[in-house]
Amino acid sequence: MSSNAVAYARQNQARFVNELKDLLRIPSISTLTEHKADVQRAAEFVAADMKRIGLENIEIIPTSGHPLLYADWLHAPGKPTVLCYAHYDVQPPDPLDEWISPPFEPTERNNNIYARGAVDDKGQLWMQMKAFESLMQAHGGKLPLNLKVIMEGEEEVGGESIAAYIRKEGKKLKADFALVSDTELFAPNLPTLCVGLRGLVYTEIECTGAKTDLHSGMYGGAAPNPLFALIEIISKLKDSKGKITIPGFYQHVKAPTKAELAAWKKLPFKEEHFRKTEVGSKVLTGEPGYSVLYRTWARPTLEVHGMPGGFTAPGAKTVIPAKASAKVSMRMVPNMDPDDIIRKYTKYIKKITPKGVDVKVKILSKGEACVVGTDNHYVKAATEAMHEIFKKDTVFIRSGGSIPIVGDFQNVLKIPTLMMGFGLPDDNLHAPNEKFHIPNFHRGIESIARLFEIVAEQ
Repeated sequence: MSSNAVAYARQNQARFVNELKDLLRIPSISTLTEHKADVQRAAEFVAADMKRIGLENIEIIPTSGHPLLYADWLHAPGKPTVLCYAHYDVQPPDPLDEWISPPFEPTERNNNIYARGAVDDKGQLWMQMKAFESLMQAHGGKLPLNLKVIMEGEEEVGGESIAAYIRKEGKKLKADFALVSDTELFAPNLPTLCVGLRGLVYTEIECTGAKTDLHSGMYGGAAPNPLFALIEIISKLKDSKGKITIPGFYQHVKAPTKAELAAWKKLPFKEEHFRKTEVGSKVLTGEPGYSVLYRTWARPTLEVHGMPGGFTAPGAKTVIPAKASAKVSMRMVPNMDPDDIIRKYTKYIKKITPKGVDVKVKILSKGEACVVGTDNHYVKAATEAMHEIFKKDTVFIRSGGSIPIVGDFQNVLKIPTLMMGFGLPDDNLHAPNEKFHIPNFHRGIESIARLFEIVAEQ
């Protein structure tokens, strides 16, 4: 392999990291309205760099939420077109007291860069940007193939604007394949393509009892308590072994193929290391009869994320709350229909709601599961590119998470998607001390640059 683009990327490693740090300093937290201007600023930062490196038709597209970002470069006649996706919004950094260095002051330690958004997804977005730049510089101001870029600032809040935009602007976004950089390597130094994602239905159950909060001394024993009602409802959603009890929930679950299961068995996975280092719990839980990878990649789940209601401040206040709610989500696997699951879930909750309270189920977001075929030449080009950079064969994995955009690319734009990410399982995305391994940042840039060159040569 002799690639001028890779050589350029290697000569500019220090500058690329410094630019990433500038992007990471912008607290573009999409879930908090007080950071709306910061999300806009992150979009402007990326757009300015797109212009500098030579992309065209750059648009910051306003939406009812946070802006989308579009750019393209379409001067490679007869060559394929790639549609690249990443997101520049980040999760809130709480709990702040657990961060070793401040979340928006990027800090290098042990060859990692620590900051909120380092790996999810600003570091990976910047990998794509620096691959474009390296290719432009190496190919005399041109790219070896045609490029369209769509980036968003709402991935962490459900990505509704981009979903609507894809449906409306399908023609504008038409491409031969998509590249999504928002996933991870299975293990350090192991080139990985993610070929499956679970779907998600995120809900809020709201219970209302009395017309106002009540004194538990005067009304306890007579007034219904919405928190207890929620506890009762939630306790009936799963049995003690972890099986979901919603009637018909597992009806359409599609199992992984024998070949996939055999490939997963060969992966360098140690359950004890996963329990101790990644989870940090005394035992692992879940449905008996399935391996950990099977449970996290290819089985549906139901989790409770929080139960706001009543009095939660320090000290004591004897109150029976009038209202309480619980955030509950379900991860789904291929062949499960989110709307079907919502119907079954809502019907079951109404059936098991105890007397004295009214229940409402709100749907906060939903998206289908997807499995991507591996028998196309874009996958072959990606494995070849990563083999050159890592000097190892690529493994195919699934992820337990959800990236709704991949389903949209597959179902709406009808294009195959490469999920080529360079995070690591212990990168703490969504948690304190999020990090990105700096060598992976550089290998990501080089792998994407080589991918585009190989696809263009084919």
